[in-house]
Amino acid sequence: MANVLVHGGAGRWRGQDGEAAVAGVRAAARAGAEALAGGGGALDAAVAAVAVMEDDPVFNAGTGAALDLDGRARMDAGVMDGQPLTTGAVALLEGIRSPVTVARAVMERSGHCLLAGDGAGRFARALGFADHDPVTAAARERWRRRREALAADAGGPDDGLARLLAEHPGDTVGAVVRDDAGRMAVATSTGGTGLKLAGRIGDSPLAGAGFYADRRCAVAATGSGEQMIRFGAARAVAERIRAGQAPQQAVDGVLADMAAQVGEETGLIAVDAVGRAGAGHRTAAMPHALAEGESLTARSAC
Repeated sequence: MANVLVHGGAGRWRGQDGEAAVAGVRAAARAGAEALAGGGGALDAAVAAVAVMEDDPVFNAGTGAALDLDGRARMDAGVMDGQPLTTGAVALLEGIRSPVTVARAVMERSGHCLLAGDGAGRFARALGFADHDPVTAAARERWRRRREALAADAGGPDDGLARLLAEHPGDTVGAVVRDDAGRMAVATSTGGTGLKLAGRIGDSPLAGAGFYADRRCAVAATGSGEQMIRFGAARAVAERIRAGQAPQQAVDGVLADMAAQVGEETGLIAVDAVGRAGAGHRTAAMPHALAEGESLTARSAC
């Protein structure tokens, strides 16, 4: 049975934002399922689901992405097709509507795995991707408030920045898919941590850290990118599934290991080749939704 499992980011979802995020992940899971029903494969479905969330400004990806310390939206995204173990990613991409589609183009048309910064933008525009301003008024206002809080911090700019980053961990959107042929794929996208230093790259464009797929499973991570990178979070889940664990058991085990070794600001989703799914987080919330066959279920943001 095919399934599409998506998340909208591990973090502190509250009130109307939480409700909007639940609606958003339901729409994304539905888009992924529709891609499969229309004859697409696992990668088509994963990219379709993430693209929906990139266009929804409630999420920190694409339109509505968090701004860095300089007030710019520098975005990361990654995809992986588990059957041939091919991957593509972009980092620090600016001014393009759907970074996840550019990441797929990197995989399929560049001969490389990862393009960053100006090179990623030039590649996208050479392929006909149109210019797009992803910065929303809400994202700009959040940036202004955080910059003011940072400037007023008595501990100094370095201490203040560290504290703000801890209070506002990066979140990510992601989708993991198993299609009817048993093929696995994953896609991720993020604006990164708000007020991140210019040039910072998180886990979302790094295969093995923020995402991973092979013939047995697909995994996507969210939360503190630095923790995911240090632990190799997505690959760690895959290794547990390869050893015979169900996705839920693998997710729970990796979250526990990460909490003991690198920190708890994390969340993970996974599906395996026999159609089982798992999702878990150590943050206050992680809106996520599962489309399985003809059914669609969503879990609340809390």
